[in-house]
Amino acid sequence: MASSDPTTETVETKEADRSAAAPHAGVRVVWRELPTTVKYLLVGTMVNRLGGFVQVFMVLYLTQRGFSDGQAGAALGLYGAGTVLGVLTGGWMSDRIGPRLTIMSTLVISAVLLPTVTFLHSYPAILVVIALGGALSQAYRPASTSMISQLVPAERQVMTFAMVRLAINLGTTAAPLLGAVLVRVSWNFLFWGEATAVLAFAAVAAVALPRHPVAGATAPADQDGQDGAAETARPTEAARERGTSYLTVLADRRYLLFLLAMFASSLIYIQYASTLPLAVKHLGMGTAVYACLVALNGFLVITCELLMAKVVQRWPARLAVIAGVAMTAAGMSLYALPWGLAALVLGTLVWSLGEIIGYPTLFFAYPAQAGPPQLRGRYLGASNSLYGLGTALGPFCGVMLWNRFGGDLWLGCGAVGLLAVGAAWLGVRPAGGRTTAPAD
Repeated sequence: MASSDPTTETVETKEADRSAAAPHAGVRVVWRELPTTVKYLLVGTMVNRLGGFVQVFMVLYLTQRGFSDGQAGAALGLYGAGTVLGVLTGGWMSDRIGPRLTIMSTLVISAVLLPTVTFLHSYPAILVVIALGGALSQAYRPASTSMISQLVPAERQVMTFAMVRLAINLGTTAAPLLGAVLVRVSWNFLFWGEATAVLAFAAVAAVALPRHPVAGATAPADQDGQDGAAETARPTEAARERGTSYLTVLADRRYLLFLLAMFASSLIYIQYASTLPLAVKHLGMGTAVYACLVALNGFLVITCELLMAKVVQRWPARLAVIAGVAMTAAGMSLYALPWGLAALVLGTLVWSLGEIIGYPTLFFAYPAQAGPPQLRGRYLGASNSLYGLGTALGPFCGVMLWNRFGGDLWLGCGAVGLLAVGAAWLGVRPAGGRTTAPAD
């Protein structure tokens, strides 16, 4: 009878346990495993968002220069429209010239362009610069996400993109405070400060990102356990011809449904910034109550999202997206309850949990894996643009409906949420679905 070595068995058992646990690693394990390039991208993203002063203070900046409230609001809207165009362009550039060159070129041009606003006196000229600056400042997003998705295995992407969201939220939370300090010195420092932050991110991209396309991009395995990357690496001639535009994305009908879910969800989500303050005021509560609700959301996202990602990374993408969209809509609908402050707090808790659960997959992980690798930038650009479009139209639609229907608006958010859930169910490919280019 063959003898067994207990020590060997113990080592083999530990190795087996470690392999079994590998697909669902915790925060520290994923951070240690991340390539240095991805860590640099996380730091660069936070620095870039930390310097995001222009959009936050644009209305105040233009009004103190003597422009009317309407002119300042129009400029802010044009900046938002520019970001929608920018992410579409950035997705196209990422596929054509690569993520590294896309990030560097758009950020450098943006850094050169933004400070010119301080020297301009013509309102139309200021609008042109603001629109172009908004487009260029956000064009890096699909390229950055594309690079991360190429470097990080599919089973680590939910946790990794939760880290990306943490970097974004930390920078976005601190930016207004830092901007307020700069304004006390000079309003022009807002533009020079953002240009400095953008250049810092461009420098990180120049030093840390690989110069050549990343080989071996990840793709979900199909139901037979075979990697779909081999199939997607050989696009058809028709796909190559359509690859010069977004026609390939438009031909993917399932992804169009996903984009509908993205758009509907962003319409609902942005109501926290546009209509919720009106609801708080209507209930006779002060601005401090609204500020506390927003702070509660920020606190939950910053402190809990990585912990929740340890659980959500085990879920199929479809389940994570649907849960996030449904809870966002449900939380907004709870504002319709006649419970006063209790309804406000409960609703904020629910939609914040939906954001924590679903948004790393909805905004990053799934769009990065939904299409063939050679079109990853366009798929990401399309999803980013629909989110931007929803957040641009959402405030206008929300305020208009609030003025007409009052608190029934929140029930309307629930109805739009049902539409988003249905679109996500039909649009998000089930686990194991192939990511091939759409056939003719």
